[in-house]
Amino acid sequence: MTDLLTLLNRLRRPKLLIQAARFGMIDYRRETALRRLLGCAGLPGNGAALAALMEIEDALDEQRRGDDAGYSARRHVDVMIAIMGEARLMRAARHPAPACRT
Repeated sequence: MTDLLTLLNRLRRPKLLIQAARFGMIDYRRETALRRLLGCAGLPGNGAALAALMEIEDALDEQRRGDDAGYSARRHVDVMIAIMGEARLMRAARHPAPACRT
């Protein structure tokens, strides 16, 4: 089975959407974003959160491609910010930075 980060690397979205999400990632707050986007009281782990966010993003992308009147570019950017933030946290957990020696 392909892991979540590989699926994320294969994702192709409009450049403007990705650029907006990159700018928004500066202010990413996991607790606030996940509660709002996933509607959960407790916070899921990075993998579970990323999987749920990718499902939401896939539905949003289908709406975008289908010119659905209910499509929200703002929500799509919010979800992409959360996806990028969770992916960054997951990558950091897999490859921790070396300890500084003083």
